Amino acid sequence: MNQHALDALEFARVLDIVAGYATCEPGAEAVRALRPQSDAALVARALDQIDEMVGWLIRDESWAPPLIPDLRGPLKRLAIRGSVWSEGELIAAKRLLIAAREVRRALLPQASDYPHLGALASGLLKDEKLQGLLQQALDEEAETLKDDASNELKRLRRAIRGARSDLVRLLEGIVAGLPEQYAVPDASVTIRAGRYCIPIRREGRSSVGGIVHDESASRATLFVEPPAAIEPMNHLRELHHSEAREVERILRELTDALRPRADEMSQTLTRLVTLDSLFARGRYALARGCTRPRLIAWEDGGYRVVHGRHPLLAETSEPLVPFDLLMNPGEHTLLVTGPNAGGKTVLIKAVGLIAAMAQAGILPPVGPGSEVPVFSGIFADIGDEQSIEASLSTFTGHLRNLTEILEGAGRDSLCLIDEIGGATDPVEGAALARAVLTELADRRCFTIATSHLGSLNTLADQYPGVVSAGLAFDPERLAPLFRLIKGRPGRSYALAMAQRVGFPSRVLDAARSSLSQEEVDISRLLAELEAKDIELEERLSQLEAREREVSRQSEVQRREAAELAERSRELEREAHSRAREFLLQARRQLDEALKADRARASEARAQLEASLRAHTQALRESEGRASRPAGAEQEFEPGDRVWIATLEREGQVVERRGADVVVEMGGVKLQLAQGTLVKRGGGPSAERRATIHIGPEVEAHSEVDLRGMVAEDARLELIRALDAAILAGLGELRVIHGKGTGVLREMVGEYARSDRRVKSHRLGAAYEGGSGVTVLALE
Repeated sequence: MNQHALDALEFARVLDIVAGYATCEPGAEAVRALRPQSDAALVARALDQIDEMVGWLIRDESWAPPLIPDLRGPLKRLAIRGSVWSEGELIAAKRLLIAAREVRRALLPQASDYPHLGALASGLLKDEKLQGLLQQALDEEAETLKDDASNELKRLRRAIRGARSDLVRLLEGIVAGLPEQYAVPDASVTIRAGRYCIPIRREGRSSVGGIVHDESASRATLFVEPPAAIEPMNHLRELHHSEAREVERILRELTDALRPRADEMSQTLTRLVTLDSLFARGRYALARGCTRPRLIAWEDGGYRVVHGRHPLLAETSEPLVPFDLLMNPGEHTLLVTGPNAGGKTVLIKAVGLIAAMAQAGILPPVGPGSEVPVFSGIFADIGDEQSIEASLSTFTGHLRNLTEILEGAGRDSLCLIDEIGGATDPVEGAALARAVLTELADRRCFTIATSHLGSLNTLADQYPGVVSAGLAFDPERLAPLFRLIKGRPGRSYALAMAQRVGFPSRVLDAARSSLSQEEVDISRLLAELEAKDIELEERLSQLEAREREVSRQSEVQRREAAELAERSRELEREAHSRAREFLLQARRQLDEALKADRARASEARAQLEASLRAHTQALRESEGRASRPAGAEQEFEPGDRVWIATLEREGQVVERRGADVVVEMGGVKLQLAQGTLVKRGGGPSAERRATIHIGPEVEAHSEVDLRGMVAEDARLELIRALDAAILAGLGELRVIHGKGTGVLREMVGEYARSDRRVKSHRLGAAYEGGSGVTVLALE
């Protein structure tokens, strides 16, 4: 890929921004080393990998790869026989193995959904024995060997600590016994030249004796190793030398243990760095709203960028106006004209960076629906490359870049030329620009060129495949709008801008009078087109605003109608529910009266039951209407799992029976209206609470006999009886379990406490059966 073009596009700055999202320096360096590829298969694979990483990060926003130690240098040294790693390098090796383990544990279980990430993780080194060996020998916090790395090292370090303590105590005793005229105030044992010393006054040197290792800045104090400390100090030094030899031996053993795994460790480091690079690119894509463009063949598929943004401008606080660019098949040259500071250079740089990023495996800042080809080369002539030292003028610099483009550009190349034909005589510059553009058009390159030369505007009419475009400009404020308008050349606004900055009117009049009639006509025509475009945009904006307002009002009306309908259903349900509660209370009172006089109460009981059934059926129908939107129809087939809204329980469809559905729930078959059922997948509504009419297959009793059953069978029978009692609206259920061992009694009590439909429970009174009976009070 052409390095000059990448430099002109400032591609390295983009890489620096993306690298900032890496977790470690090797990963950041891997991002900075990315370069656009021209192999479509490699580009597609790279984009697939980064797209997969984005999906992984969306799945788990908190995930990040572990910190990766930079072992590139030590791993090269490991290939040298006899080389020994330091404690710090061995600790880094341990961290590498731990990082590999963490990545494997995170990614491999999801490898079927994330195959590219799974492939990276599957190749990571796994050696628990080697990791344990390093873990046992190394102290990561102190970055040294542990004392128990070997028995000899443990013995030596214990001896060193003892010898050091003895030596310090000896020297402290000598300091304490010094005559006052030789003692230094607040003196303490210190180290000079690796030897333990005591400070004394210079005049005490002959009296104390020993070896002088240092003196103070004032030369009044000497640091002396007394004669009595020389032999203990020598012994301590010998112990340190022995320790160093033992440390060297252990480090050599650990290094030799790593050596057979050198290639695998290098591959693991490479894979982890690649993973960190992917992580950085994925984080960047999420932070900047980048999406994966579809790769297409140039010319056959055209070119399409939706909601494109300049990646460097996206990092600034300035408002950024996205652009859309569509090149249909057969269109291969885009000539952009317009005023200065209108955004032409930003546009071609953005197009170039989008192509370079995509081909380097970085999701570019484009929106969904974007389609870009894989270019065989990217060429650019952007900016002023004037150089006094190289005797290079602005125009000569442009010529050199154009020569490079003409020599290297082919059919699948992207050519970006800023201010083509500028910096020289307008007539000759226009002729040169026309020749360059037609040559590139003949080669079928994708060329985007900008220019101020009005004579080039006719090129689109004369040469197939060439398309004119301009950048929108506000003629009232004389300010750029940064919106690309394809199919219409832009105006320069040079005279209007000169007038606005205070140019002398006499000079401006002279400039206008020098324009040819053709130039005046073209300028007027472009102005009329711009005015019509502005008017059309205003009308479209008004229509869109009106459409949004109508849609908003319709939504408000629909919501109000739905709220009114729901309120009406709530009032209806509330009325039936209150009536039903009253009738249930009346039935409980009637049951009590029946105990006293069954004959008188039987007729009243029959009337009450009829009224209760009527209100229960009305409440069920009301709940059915509320359980789904109006007009919604559901088809139920045997075997369907359904949610029973009125019971807040799940059941299974057994059969259709007329307009109703027979549902089995907990061993009990219920005949229910379709309106009370929702196919599994819909959730229960917390607002719908009611019991329902029990079909002919449910028979409720006020007591259930569990005697003689094992605990599990008794539990199932209790659930069936309780369900039937609740559905029938009974206030109490008498459970006969007998006295026996108490197993059934405990089971009944435990279940009663766990079922929220049971308000309370108690053992039966003497006349009810005593401790052989449990009475359940139902909600």
